Amino acid sequence: MFFVILGRLVNINALFRETRLVKIHSLHIYPVKSLTGIQVPSFEMDDFGPKGDRRWMIVDADRNFATQRTFPELAKITTSVVDGCVSIRIPGEGDFTLKATDEELRVLVWCDWVKAHEGEAAASEALSRFCGKDLRFVYMSDSSFRRVDAGRVTEYRRVGFADGFPFLITSLASLQELNGRLEIPVDMRRFRPNIVVEGAAPWQEDHWRKLKVGEQYFDIVKPCSRCVLTTVDPDTGLKDPGLQPLRTLSGYRRTADGVIFGQNAIHESSGIIHVDDSVTVIESE
Repeated sequence: MFFVILGRLVNINALFRETRLVKIHSLHIYPVKSLTGIQVPSFEMDDFGPKGDRRWMIVDADRNFATQRTFPELAKITTSVVDGCVSIRIPGEGDFTLKATDEELRVLVWCDWVKAHEGEAAASEALSRFCGKDLRFVYMSDSSFRRVDAGRVTEYRRVGFADGFPFLITSLASLQELNGRLEIPVDMRRFRPNIVVEGAAPWQEDHWRKLKVGEQYFDIVKPCSRCVLTTVDPDTGLKDPGLQPLRTLSGYRRTADGVIFGQNAIHESSGIIHVDDSVTVIESE
């Protein structure tokens, strides 16, 4: 539909698309890497990213990080945070509060050897029984420093045990577009974002470079390449035998960076963001 506005012929539908309100739909933190996340109404950001996000991790006997890629049943272990303490519930084992000991060790997450503190034995022993493998919880203290990928971020920035960057931003519209291609829809938990936005067009986030979220600023630094973890059902802890939704994404979302869903980001300063905060694109390609 076209109207003449101030002497110009304007496509009203296009104008609406350009001015649609983009805002935060939901916020999520993951106290333990690869365990269930927690949806929150707001979160504070510190030097690592979302406060408390992925400061705990699971390692095997070789001190190499363990995730749902190898142990999909980890999806069934829930987490909670009360008074700053992380608690987990392991099916058939019970509830445990994670506590770091003074025992230091170096652990491997992807290509990074990182200083960590071993967790108390009770939770690790219960986890090992649940997974049938010798596993341990480890904690990254404030004194440990793991650098964000220097090939993508020239500033000397840190990150916790997240795969590579402090934040993952995804779009509700992109998930809806993907689900239109799937026989069985999936929910956003498969993609483990920190910030989910609504109001953008599908895949519009591919072109974002800088955002203002509420009063905070974020730089988009790398598209997020997806792996078999997206094929794990977060309710059952079982992998989809047809490798969905990864197989469908591979058919039309493959780039030089991999099969893409979502964008990795870093924050410019500490602060707080909330659900329903506006999201303004400051810079795009």
